[in-house]
Amino acid sequence: MTKEAYAAIEVYMLTCMKDVAHDKHHIYRVLSVAVDIAAHEKNVNMDVLIAACVMHDIGRGAQEIDPKLCHAQVGGQMAYDFLLTQNWQQAQALHVQECISTHRYRGDNIPHSIEAKILFDADKMDACGAIGIARTLIYAGQMDIPMYAKSEDGNILTEKMESGTHSFVQEYNFKLKKVYDTFYTAHAKTIASERQEIAKNFYNGFMSEIQTNIGGLFTHEN
Repeated sequence: MTKEAYAAIEVYMLTCMKDVAHDKHHIYRVLSVAVDIAAHEKNVNMDVLIAACVMHDIGRGAQEIDPKLCHAQVGGQMAYDFLLTQNWQQAQALHVQECISTHRYRGDNIPHSIEAKILFDADKMDACGAIGIARTLIYAGQMDIPMYAKSEDGNILTEKMESGTHSFVQEYNFKLKKVYDTFYTAHAKTIASERQEIAKNFYNGFMSEIQTNIGGLFTHEN
């Protein structure tokens, strides 16, 4: 990819990013991890991978306006349309669209190409370790989501299906502690395993401090 082509994609991405938990720094971290993972794989189309990484969250603004929309699907279409204006071949633009449309943890679309798997892994890496905890708490603050929620009997709710509530603790148990089992590439699994203990230690310390301050018994992650 030429510097000019990258610059055009980056400028377009920057006009779309509004969410501080999914800001340009998130994009650059994902891109950096993706390039690292790609170095351990074969036959990776780097132009497709770079474009997909840089634009993978450009649909978040649309999803914030209408929560029924999937930012991965919207962003994939946006990226495809943009790349055509940049004279990309249709097949390459479709490949980028496919990568973006399958990167979401909560989505039903499974990544198939190596580029899509690398994007998925690199994006999920930013939900791991200390960064993953920090980003989740930032996003929770943006959305007025509490750190924890209690049931009527005073117990901390840990699963999302309980009482229809949403909290950091529930998000940790729904996604953050499970994301380590979702990686496709071997190198990503290695990086993630190094970050897992950091997140686990934070969560267990967090729950211990809650117990100290409000009382009650809580189950720590094993």
